[in-house]
Amino acid sequence: QLQLVESGGGLVQSGGSLRLSCVASGQSFSRYTVAWFRQAPGKEREFVSVIRYNRNTAYADSATGRFTISRDNTKNTVYLQMTSLKPEDTALYFCAGDAQVIQSQLRNPSQYDYWGQGTQVTVSS
Repeated sequence: QLQLVESGGGLVQSGGSLRLSCVASGQSFSRYTVAWFRQAPGKEREFVSVIRYNRNTAYADSATGRFTISRDNTKNTVYLQMTSLKPEDTALYFCAGDAQVIQSQLRNPSQYDYWGQGTQVTVSS
């Protein structure tokens, strides 16, 4: 079992930065793959970034070069550092975790069993 709580969202101007945090409670956090997804009103949930138990990472094209995912297993926390934010980054951001996601399915939200409640990111133009 894994419980996830996101924080760090807010209102920021275009070009600004935010750091999201995803704090997990539960055992063996280091074994879990943790991903960030986002969902804008009227749109489907989309993949943003993922970090595996071995610290390998992947990013959506929209995040590459602007976002950085990292993890601190001593704090049971995964971070998403977001820079050069754009209005199109506005969404509810979720973190999700699972210990069984295979490499080819890392970007598929249906493969994750554990989800947080989300944190809102709003980027003004």
